[in-house]
Amino acid sequence: MTSFTLRWGIISTGWIAEQVVSDLLVDPTTRDTNDVVHKVTAVGSRSVDKAQKFINEFVNGDKTVKAYGTYDEVYADKNVDAIYIGTPHTYHYTNALDALKAKKHVLCEKPVTCNAAELRSLIATAKENGVFFMEALWTRFQPLAKEVKELIDSGTLGLPVVVHADFSVDFGIDKLPLTHRMLDPKLGGGAILDLGPYPLIWTILALYEHPANKRTKPSNITGTMYKTPITGVDCNTSYIVTFSPNSSTGSTLAAQAVLSCSMNVASHNPGVTVRFEKGTIMIDAPVPCPLRYTVQYFKEGKPGEIAREDTRTFEYVGSGWHFQADEVARCIRDGKLESELWSHDKSILEMEVFDEVRRQGGYKFPDGIEKVLL
Repeated sequence: MTSFTLRWGIISTGWIAEQVVSDLLVDPTTRDTNDVVHKVTAVGSRSVDKAQKFINEFVNGDKTVKAYGTYDEVYADKNVDAIYIGTPHTYHYTNALDALKAKKHVLCEKPVTCNAAELRSLIATAKENGVFFMEALWTRFQPLAKEVKELIDSGTLGLPVVVHADFSVDFGIDKLPLTHRMLDPKLGGGAILDLGPYPLIWTILALYEHPANKRTKPSNITGTMYKTPITGVDCNTSYIVTFSPNSSTGSTLAAQAVLSCSMNVASHNPGVTVRFEKGTIMIDAPVPCPLRYTVQYFKEGKPGEIAREDTRTFEYVGSGWHFQADEVARCIRDGKLESELWSHDKSILEMEVFDEVRRQGGYKFPDGIEKVLL
């Protein structure tokens, strides 16, 4: 089989771009991938020097990679097939819109936008230009997530009933500069947009994607926030997402997800617990990229009494970002405009949940931050 090579342009040279690019350069055969290969051909930053420094440090100093001091030059480069956007999320809409209008395929870091309206605008633009577009929610493409998904859908454990998931990081916010991405409202700071996608991805995988749910949207979303007095962004957020049977869609799933994210405390273990009629799946922290999960099977007719327990552990070369890149390459190779694993409707649901939680929590961004409003 001849491998398909996807040529990447990288937008922004921050920490997240460092991680993604480092994984792009991992030999794909180390993860039993033989059909796609990744090549970085251009890097855009605020200056040519910054872009070149990034190339020297993270692209092995490859002399064939173009260093650009503007993003527009990356979008215009004919040797770039796809754009990876790793800027702060309040810039995602503008950066992605410019790339899509230049007819480049786009992988945009999570959260894909600041609100659902911006996302719908980007999806429409991608379709108008006939290019692939996806949010970079890397967790969904990792081997552990795929295996857990197969187990859930197999019905061995019965229907899911309750999901508990948390992703928290202690950023030491009392010592951060007010311009830090976690504190600055102008950068969409706070826990919900930066950390919230990770508890929610497991909810979407276990409940929204469940065959019994028929892709039915939640019947209820309830959220509450504690906003730090430092800058007014959410410091601790908890939200409940409820799925109910729906005769119009044919859904028979009745389940709830109890989710939380905080930026002033560390995560706990397990990071995700999915409770079923006939057992429990416990997924180790950190929930963005877990490497171990345990399944408890209940004794027949005795809910809660454990008959047996199985644990699965994963390892691979790299940090887990390359799996989403492989999906992008395969979709583009096959002429697809979206991924089936992380399709547009799932990103829309994510942003709709966050819009509602922010509304209930009274967290509004400064004027002009959201480029498209409902």
